[in-house]
Amino acid sequence: MLWMLPALPLAGAVILLLAGRISDRWGHWLGCLTALASFGVAVWAFVDMLGKATDERAYHYNFFSWTPVAGLNVDFALGLDQLSMCFALLITGVGSLIHIYSVGYMSHDPDRRRFFAYLNLFLAAMLVLVLANNYLVLYLGWEGVGLASYLLIGFWYQKPSAATAAKKAFVVNRVGDMGLAIALFAMFATFGSVDYGTVFAGAGQASETMLTVIGLLLLLGACGKSAQVPLQSWLGDAMEGPTPVSALIHAATMVTAGVYLIARSNPIYDLAPGAQTAVVVVGAVTLLFGAIIGCAKDDIKKALAASTMSQIGYMVLAAGLGPAGYAVAIMHLLTHGFFKAGLFLGAGSVMHAMNEETDMRRYGALRKVMPVTFVTFGLGYLAIIGVPPFAGFFSKDRIIETAFGHGGAMGFTLGTAALLGAGITAFYMTRVVLLTFFGEQRWHEDAHPHEAPAIMTGPMVLLAIGSVASGAAFWFGNSLQHWLEPVVGAGHHAAGGVPAWVISAGVLAVVAIGVWIAVRQYQLQQVPEAAPTEVTALTAAARRDLYGDAVNEALFMRPGAYLTRSLVFLDNRGIDGIVNSTAALIGGLSARIRRVQTGFVRSYALSMFTGAALVVAALLAVRLL
Repeated sequence: MLWMLPALPLAGAVILLLAGRISDRWGHWLGCLTALASFGVAVWAFVDMLGKATDERAYHYNFFSWTPVAGLNVDFALGLDQLSMCFALLITGVGSLIHIYSVGYMSHDPDRRRFFAYLNLFLAAMLVLVLANNYLVLYLGWEGVGLASYLLIGFWYQKPSAATAAKKAFVVNRVGDMGLAIALFAMFATFGSVDYGTVFAGAGQASETMLTVIGLLLLLGACGKSAQVPLQSWLGDAMEGPTPVSALIHAATMVTAGVYLIARSNPIYDLAPGAQTAVVVVGAVTLLFGAIIGCAKDDIKKALAASTMSQIGYMVLAAGLGPAGYAVAIMHLLTHGFFKAGLFLGAGSVMHAMNEETDMRRYGALRKVMPVTFVTFGLGYLAIIGVPPFAGFFSKDRIIETAFGHGGAMGFTLGTAALLGAGITAFYMTRVVLLTFFGEQRWHEDAHPHEAPAIMTGPMVLLAIGSVASGAAFWFGNSLQHWLEPVVGAGHHAAGGVPAWVISAGVLAVVAIGVWIAVRQYQLQQVPEAAPTEVTALTAAARRDLYGDAVNEALFMRPGAYLTRSLVFLDNRGIDGIVNSTAALIGGLSARIRRVQTGFVRSYALSMFTGAALVVAALLAVRLL
């Protein structure tokens, strides 16, 4: 039955893409049905796994020999263990809710059938990625996710901004994908295989240098998919796609693929301290990077996108802390799937009611006319800033505790960065809530905000319940940690000699400061409808995404363009010039030689006579000398 998990949504995508317009009336329901059916299979597999002993829960199946070539034999094999089970439930469960929400959100779009086909294709690719039993099958799902995200981000391709955002996401992700591809080459050269079991079993005999190289290449791939520094620039622009795309790709599934890759490759990272250090540095930098950007965004979706970048940074940071952090990273990934998907769907509900307006400065007081959206969004807000007993309190606090517990100067630095990120998160998320739901009415007269239909609010309510309850469920008795222990190892959590409650109290104090600063600035003062033009250098930089695009343009695009022009010049004037000049020389010489071949007998006779005369003259001259 394992094959049914990705096959069901893939079949839905194929049917919807081939059926054409005849499926316009029922295509969206087929998309929802296949997603729900896949979720049902995942639940069945989970219940079956619970009924088995711990050492019998992981299994795999080889469907056929995929690459039977000399020296490299890779099967198309899928596997299910405790780690992939978490992702299968998240992808199909949250994915199904987003499918249902999309029925209402995309109800007036003439290409709704195509949209659901792309959603199904995305689910299928993501499931192949997490169920793969070797890195080559994982790479197949990895590229499938990239294709589906390109199609979904650019769904409204008639908009130049959407088409550009899709191309940008595709190109940036190709950079990371090259790192993953080269990592596969290095694995084959080192271990003679890309199968998980063979690679992980042989990691102990490989050199630390080679493991570090492989770990860094895998990290590059993770940075692309998970929008981590330095490959983060695509995420904000990707908000040009329909809002359900943002919830599915940029909250619950695609951006978590990098975290999954690092956690899955834990035997490599555990033996490569240099690569682990790179992972924690990338995570720490990105969580602050995204949080600072989120403070300056007036577009509600881009503010949430920056938040996603920051929260994934927390997960990457935790994953880089080794056995103590893998389970914590997955815990935050799962809770984030609930509250961030709920926040994005809430933002979509607001946009749906405000004629697709995204500027929060033109909202205000929407809690009065959109009570369900306000409550569900508010619960997600309390979860993401880490207020107890909501989900983020249990997962994010555990990451901060683990960071401080790493010990030494590194542990203090990482813990301080994570703590500061929590305060900034509280500030910008409170800002989003205040600008959207509180204060005075700032929308224009042509806007008539109203609550979303039940088919949209229903999934929002279920995600809000997950935002409230999931953290405690995973935390109670270290249930998630024990569940993942056979895959990622046992981790010991310590706060560097400081009691956990002290760390939690400190985090809550920092969060309260962030909330208070936002309330003072956006609730106790008048909020202008236009963003102020006179701002600090940091605010100006944050509005421009901390110059991420400018840096990429200066370091990569322009030098790359100059290099390309130089190579083209060398090719045209150098390589092609030599070839063309040789051809021209031979052609010209041939044309001149051809002139002596006239075809007239008299010319040939004259030539023979002249030649004979020259020979006679030469002989006479020699005789006389």
